[in-house]
This record gives sequence, structure tokens and C-alpha cells, in this order.
Amino acid sequence: MAKTPEAETKRPVSKSKNTAAWIVVGLLIFGLGGFGVTNFSGLGGIGGRNSSVGSVGDTKITIDDYARAVREEVNVFSQQIGQPIGMQAAISFGLDSKALQGLVATTALDDEAQRVGLSVGDETVANALMSMDRFAGTSGTFDREAYRFTLERNNQTEAEYEASLRRSVARSILQGAIVGGFTAPDALTDALYAYGAERRGFSMLRLTEADLAAPLAEPTEEELRAFHEANIATFTKPEAKRITYAALLPEAIAKDQPVDEAALKTLYDERIDEFVVPERRLVERLIYPDQAAAEAAKTRLDAGEAFETLVTERGLTLDAIDLGDVGKAELGQAGDAVFAAAETDVVGPVTTDLGPALFRVNAILAGEETSFDEARELLAEEMKTDAARRAIADRIEEIDNELAAGATLAELGTQFAMTVATVDYVPGGQGGEGIAAYAAFRTAADAVTPDDFPEAIVLEDGGAVALQLDEIVAPAPIPFEEAREDVAAAWRADALSKALSAHAVEVKAEIEAGKAIGSFGIVDVTPDITRNGFIENVPATLMSAVFEMAKGDVRVIEEGEFVALVTLNSILPASTDGEDSRAEREALAARIQQAIAQDVFTSFTNAVTSDAGISLDQAAISAVNESFR
Repeated sequence: MAKTPEAETKRPVSKSKNTAAWIVVGLLIFGLGGFGVTNFSGLGGIGGRNSSVGSVGDTKITIDDYARAVREEVNVFSQQIGQPIGMQAAISFGLDSKALQGLVATTALDDEAQRVGLSVGDETVANALMSMDRFAGTSGTFDREAYRFTLERNNQTEAEYEASLRRSVARSILQGAIVGGFTAPDALTDALYAYGAERRGFSMLRLTEADLAAPLAEPTEEELRAFHEANIATFTKPEAKRITYAALLPEAIAKDQPVDEAALKTLYDERIDEFVVPERRLVERLIYPDQAAAEAAKTRLDAGEAFETLVTERGLTLDAIDLGDVGKAELGQAGDAVFAAAETDVVGPVTTDLGPALFRVNAILAGEETSFDEARELLAEEMKTDAARRAIADRIEEIDNELAAGATLAELGTQFAMTVATVDYVPGGQGGEGIAAYAAFRTAADAVTPDDFPEAIVLEDGGAVALQLDEIVAPAPIPFEEAREDVAAAWRADALSKALSAHAVEVKAEIEAGKAIGSFGIVDVTPDITRNGFIENVPATLMSAVFEMAKGDVRVIEEGEFVALVTLNSILPASTDGEDSRAEREALAARIQQAIAQDVFTSFTNAVTSDAGISLDQAAISAVNESFR
């Protein structure tokens, strides 16, 4: 079956949200006897479904719990990178281990809750759920059928949800008891706030080639060859996959598609708003309570009063009366007068639904009209391209069938007029030229192995491609003649960097000897900035350097093509006055409190895990992992 871009990049839907929601629904079972909810099952086993991959203390980690945890980790990771990953890749990233570690921690808490006899009252939980709209059916009450249907879709029983619910609520109570009551120490908060909110002022002189005493000399052929040899790693082609592909693209066959003149005219008429754009105007409307007040205002305007003064007297702002760009019909009775006025004119009073009003014309946006003859070529190209896409779509299944029957890519080229070519593709590329510009091709090329058979892949523009891996091309140096242009550019960048660096050292010495930094060129002055402040077009190392310097210090900052001298002018302590400062300190205290609580909770979890003891069945874990393949 042909692959489509959607099939290649569609993200798996995480079950975590459904699981959380319907686990909570299970709580309602305890307190909804009067609502016809029956068949509540306890915590007992249900045969093979409760087989475990291990245990913490006396509490087991079931195979189903482990499988769900792994799937959720894979789904979350897939969403983060923007494409689905297979189990083999997930294991290589350690997602199975991460899922297992999380399960061990939660199971340890479940075991501790059981040990101390921590339980949950049915009535309290049921009352909480009754107030949640998300679990109500059309009648406004708990929907039993939706509950059962969701469990079936997720291949879970009511007993599993209800048992998981009990454990989850007990865990939450236990966690709340552990992390509650912590506060951020004032000394720590003050120290961190003073560090983070400290401000500094500095001057920066950025050096460019124009600051050099003489322009760079042109390199000799011998210098370029020596540079190429000394930096051969830079001028080496990376390992690549040599891929042969057969492609059928809309642009290749669009020119041969027929065009129906009547259909073109119909398309033009359907999209007439694109081709015939009437005049529009930027307009402001100032409304008055009655005709007399509006006329008095117009008289004042005619006598030279500013329109803005009238707006202010009405207790309004220009933004409040701005109608934006409007057409004549949108203005109703005022349309004729406004569209007859010149730019900056004020017209009125005009009666409107909101009362008499004055209208000011701020700008005239001229109308545009593209005739059918002028639009014909554009519409014809679109029609041909659409027809080409449909023609390719009609051939996808046939192409797939031929590949399944053993046809080679060369044979596809002959039979379907596909372009057959070979490309050296570097895996992991974010873009490229030609066929590598297609994301669907790159996804397939990244994944293809020597054992894979070609299959039709639908591209983003409706084209189709089939590919095969011919060989892995080892990294190889690029010959000097082939890389000469890049070598020359790299040599020049390196020479310029060295020249600017040497010049910066000279300037630094003169500044330290008492010469003003401004005597060497245009200086950018930053009077007040914090550690996390942002300055455009400078490397991140500049800010860290500024906050390492003492007042009066001079430092050269170099990174890539960036070379600058910085002098530190002032060190300003963190502000302690004003609402913003107090809010920032309070937010910092909250983060410290949260971090302390999390550290305590992690330590507690580690301790109860260690005390209870962990037992894992690696064979069962491997079997679950293998079932995902």
C-alpha cells in the first residue's frame, strides 16, 4: 500500500489524557449506586492480564501497566520530535527504561500507601466527580455507556481502572503529606534574587574589516591548497546513502494536461473576489449622542479644531474609533459621503444605527481588477497542476502493484514515464534540493535499509516516488578543484578573524592605557541589563563575560565572525522597590519551594523503593518490548 505524507508523519495519539480522565471516572462507581452503576469489581486478579514484569515490595507491576507506560513515553517523544518512531528506535533512546523507572517509583508509593493503610473515601471522590462537566452525558449525569465504550477501546477492564484509580488517589494523598508545608528560606531567596536580578552597564565596540589598517590580501594558489590540506575534515563529504529513485511529479506532467476554456471561465467567476478588489478606505468614526452635538463638533472642525481634540473630549482614543479598512457597503448610509471624500477629510454628521457620527478618511486603498485574460495563464497553470495530481493519484495503486510484482525502478520509469535518477543522500537532513526537498522522501530515505523493497510514496505536492538503497558511500575528501570556491571563502573568513583578533588586542591595550573606546569607532552603550537580558546579533558568551567582569575592565569577545571589545561601566544591585521586583522575588521563592518539595519527594520515593526492594522479570520486559515490533 502506498505511503502518504500523513501516514509518514502522523503523530500517535497519546492515551494518557483518556486514561487519566476515565481513571477518575472509575471513582464515581463507588458512590453512584443510586444512578444505576453496577458491576463494580474489586482489586482481585483477573487471570493472565495481571501477569507482572516485576514488583516493588508486595505490589506488582503488571504487564499491561508497563506496556501502557512505554506507549505513553513513545507517544510523548514522537510529539516532541514531530514524527512517529518505532520500538527499536524507542529502545535505543532509552524510552523503555524511562517508563520502567517511572513505574517503579509509582509502584513504590503504592506499596508504601498499602503498608501504612492509606485509603480513600468513596463518597468524597464521588461528590468531586459529580461537579465535573467533562464526565457528564447529554442528560448532565454520569454516562455509563461512554465509560464502558472507552474502556473497551483501550483494552482495559473496569476492575483495572478502578484499582488504578484507588492507587492513584492514595498516591496523591501520600505525596501531598510529604511535600506540604515547605517554604523557601529567606536567605536563599535573597541570595538568588540578588544574583539573578543584578544589572550591569557596558559599552561595546564591534570590529569589522573596515576597522583594519589595510584590507586583506588575496590568497595565492599555494596558500589555498595548504589551507585545504590543513582543514581537510571541513572539506570532506559525509557518509551518505546512495539511493536510486523513480519519481512522478506534477510539474513534470502538468504541461501535457488539457485545459477546458469554459471551466477556466467558471473558475474565474468563482474566485472573482481575488481578481476584482473594490476600493477600500481606512476610516475612523466618532459618534455623538444627538444631531446638535454632532453639528457643533463639525463646526469646530471647520474652524480649525483638531479632530483628536474632539475624540479626547468624548473620553475615547483613536484606537477605539478606528473602523480599519472598510468597503462602501459596510458603511451603510455613510458610504456615499465617505467614498466621495478626499484623504484626511472629515465628513458628516451622518445618521448611523448608533447615532449621528463624523467620519475621517485616513487613507484610500485603490481597487484592483485583473481581467479574465490577465488571469487566464495563472488559472490554467493551477488547473493543469490539479489535473496532474489527480492523474498521479490514479496511478499510485498500479505503481504499487507493479512493484509488488517485482518491477524494477528502471521498468517503472519506462512504463509510467517516471524520472529515474540516483542521489547521494545524507541522513538527518532538514532540507535539500531536487527530490530531497520533499519531507516525505527524506523520511523514507532516512529509514530505508538494503533489505527494503521499493514502494510508492505520496509526496506533499501530490507526486509519487519509489526508492531503494544501493549502497552506503563512505566519507571522502572533496578534491581541491571541486571545493576551491568554498576553500577560498573559508580561508578569507579565517584570515579576517585572525586579523580582527590581533587588532582587538592592540585596541584593548590602548583603552587600558587611557584612550576612550569611542575614539576607535561607533560604540553601542547598554546602560542597564540583567543576566538573562537579550541583545540582538551578539553571541551568548558576551552576556556571561559581562557578568564576570569587574567595573572598568576591558575584554575582547570573539566567537566565529564576531569580534568586539567590551568595557564594563557600572554594576547595579538588584532592585528591591516596586511591584515588579516584589512579584519577581515571590515567583523565585515559589520556584525554590517547589524545587525543595520535589527533592524531598524524590528522596522519599528512593528511600521507600530501597526499603521495599525491587524485583524485575527481564524476560517478561523483553517479551513486551518485542510485542511492539
